[in-house]
Amino acid sequence: MKQFRQRLYHRKPTHTVLPGVDSHTLCQYNFSLRQPGLFHQFTESHMRIIQTSIPDLLILEPKVFGDERGFFMETYQARQFSELGLPTHFVQDNHSGSRQGTLRGLHYQIRQAQGKLVRVVSGEIFDIAVDLRKSSPSFGKWVGATLSTQNKHLFWIPAGFAHGFYVLSDWAEIVYKATDYYAPAWERTILWNDPDLAITWPLIDQLPPVLSAKDGAGLRFSTAETY
Repeated sequence: MKQFRQRLYHRKPTHTVLPGVDSHTLCQYNFSLRQPGLFHQFTESHMRIIQTSIPDLLILEPKVFGDERGFFMETYQARQFSELGLPTHFVQDNHSGSRQGTLRGLHYQIRQAQGKLVRVVSGEIFDIAVDLRKSSPSFGKWVGATLSTQNKHLFWIPAGFAHGFYVLSDWAEIVYKATDYYAPAWERTILWNDPDLAITWPLIDQLPPVLSAKDGAGLRFSTAETY
C-alpha cells in the first residue's frame, strides 16, 4: 500500500475537485488530486484518503456507520494507519475550544517538531498548514481545509509544517493527536496574515479575528526559523 501511494503522488496533477471535498476547502493553488476514481471506494481501513496540492498533507474521510440511534466511525487504528502509510506513534492528545472568530496560529515547534492529526468534535473551523521545510518544492505554500462535525474529516499534518485555524461556527472544539510532546521552549509563531504567505482566511464579515497576544505578535515568515 505504501508503494502504491508513492506512485500516486507522481501522477499528472488534475484540478478536478474530488467528490466529498467541502466547497470551502481552499489552498494557495489548486488541489492536485489523485487520478479520479482511484479512491472513490473506501479501503478495508474504512478511511478514504484525499490528497492535497502538497502530497504530505492529507485529508482523511472516515466511513460513518449510522442509523436512527446515531453513528459510529473509526478515527484511528494503528494497524490500519500503518497499512495506509500513515503514522502510528502518537504521544499526546490535545482538546481545545474556541468561540466564533477566534484564530489560533500559526504555530510550530522548531525542535521536537510535531505531526498532528486534527479533527473537529463540535462546530466548524478553517484549518491551515504551511510548509516550512526549506528543501521542499512547496516551501512557503499552504493548504486549508474546512473541518466540521458534519463532514467528519481529519487533517493529517506531518512535522515540518506550521498549523493554525479559524473558528467559523458559534463555538468549536478541536481534538488532535501529536507525534511529539509539547515543548514550549521550542514553540514558534508566524504572523497569521503575513503578506508573503497570503493565506485566504474566510473572515466572517471581514472582521479582524480574535487573537492571543502571542499570536498577534507572530514573526514574519521571512524572518522565522524554518526546518
